[in-house]
Amino acid sequence: MESNSEAQEGTSSELRNNDPETSFSKSTSADLMDSSVGRSASQRLLDRCAPILHEHHTPSAEWGLMDRVRYSVMCPPHGILGNLLTWTLIILTVWGVAVSMLGRVALPGYVPINIVIEGGTVFSLIVLVVVAYIGGWLVSLVKLPPLLGMLLVGIVLKNVPYIDVGRGLDPNWSAALRSAALTVILLRAGLGLDPVALKQLSAMVFRLAFSPCLAETLVVAVASNLLLGFPWIWGFMLGFVLAAVSPAVVVPCLLSLQEQGYGVEKGIPTLVIAAASVDDVLAISAFTIILGITFNETNDIAMLILQGPLEAVIGIVWGVGWGLLMVFLPPGPRPSVLLRVLLLLGGGLFALFGSKMAGVSGSGALAVLGMGFVAGMGWRRQGWGDDNPVSRILAQMWIVFQPLLFGLIGTEIKVSELDSETVGLGVVVLVCGLAVRFVVSYSAVFGGDLTHRERLFVALAWLPKATVQAAVGPLALDLANQALKNAGEDDDISALERKVELGQKVLTIAVLVILITAPVGAVAVMTMGPRLLKKKEREEEETDEEKLKREEMLESGVVNQSEVGE
Repeated sequence: MESNSEAQEGTSSELRNNDPETSFSKSTSADLMDSSVGRSASQRLLDRCAPILHEHHTPSAEWGLMDRVRYSVMCPPHGILGNLLTWTLIILTVWGVAVSMLGRVALPGYVPINIVIEGGTVFSLIVLVVVAYIGGWLVSLVKLPPLLGMLLVGIVLKNVPYIDVGRGLDPNWSAALRSAALTVILLRAGLGLDPVALKQLSAMVFRLAFSPCLAETLVVAVASNLLLGFPWIWGFMLGFVLAAVSPAVVVPCLLSLQEQGYGVEKGIPTLVIAAASVDDVLAISAFTIILGITFNETNDIAMLILQGPLEAVIGIVWGVGWGLLMVFLPPGPRPSVLLRVLLLLGGGLFALFGSKMAGVSGSGALAVLGMGFVAGMGWRRQGWGDDNPVSRILAQMWIVFQPLLFGLIGTEIKVSELDSETVGLGVVVLVCGLAVRFVVSYSAVFGGDLTHRERLFVALAWLPKATVQAAVGPLALDLANQALKNAGEDDDISALERKVELGQKVLTIAVLVILITAPVGAVAVMTMGPRLLKKKEREEEETDEEKLKREEMLESGVVNQSEVGE
């Protein structure tokens, strides 16, 4: 016990032994705290926490039962307790995802539940994935983004006569699978975010997230009021529907460019990906507020206004908290890759589906991106690089989820619902909004060290729209139809019919913006990226043999990342 007391006093001294688990835990705790504040502040915090950190205590054969019990519950979780916490968290996560996706089916009880599913859904999904993948491959042969071909396949399967594949999809299944695919790509994006670049560009991220969104919304509201006769509140509702950028289109394109080294040196992919998530929270939150004011006059207006900031805070807290859990669970020194994938993916699905269930849908995407970012930052300090096993598994999953996501987005577009008059004036409204968005996006990234060509690329990357429009575009029409259906004798039927008409126009313009900006924006990003961005060349290419040796050393726990770098 004498050695134990000496260990507690020398909290900031060197490691007591060369045990792999001790080395793993020490580097994890110290490095994570050193990322956001100065070294001295993090060291003082470590000194204060030393009595509860197991790496500052060396197990001894002389210890009694209570000493061993006390050591087993020290932080971070390790040993049997760490494994028990990991499996408990996995079970709770799987159940939480099931509840948020399936509702009462996953809750306790034995009351029969009637579930209606469109016939042919599974067959339609299989055909959609296969044909969309082929369509993407064919489009890639002419140097265009594969997602363009996948999107077109979805549109064809839904709208061409005598082809019933797209019509056999169950809407609920379609929405759930789109959200699952979005979870995968947002996790990949979060793991790939550069913390150094994000810290340097934090002010630019917020300017890029807020300025173009608000400017486009204002222009769309004015244009729709003048050209389409929209009331002001409906004009702003339409503006926020159209203003949200699509992570499903932007993120895959930027990840592809990032893997090739384009824009990495100045953190441009990190800038756009991070801002895209904040942009969506702003647009969805504002749309939700206006929708609530329009269709439910009994709602608490103050609560509706606070909805946006509340969703942002919930998303950040949930993402950071779950990301920190992923750093320490499963415990080291050789954490299971499979368990890390299960926990991270399960946490992402629970955040995205659970946020909708809790009525804070705008926080889901931000939480998923945040947990990927925090987990990736912690894993880097444990010895994993950007190309870690979890990222590689998610990349393999994206091979299936990419054609699924963009094929399903394509099936959301119904050409028969496009009114010719609304289409013509709607295109003018879109052009006005996009023109202002382009200019404001270019201006929002002033003040940094970006060149004119790089600012031009950011403005182009800020144009594509798809997932948010497909999700929220029909909501106003759905609520209007429901209000008209449930109208009583005392209700103003003409006012409700007017709301149905406005809802149809909102949906039509939302479809238009997907048709125009998703393919055009994706092509612009992928074709102009190599021309406008500077490619970072690797100073030293690591051979396959060296890379394999490094990974074996890291996984064995013999050395940490800094030692390998030396």
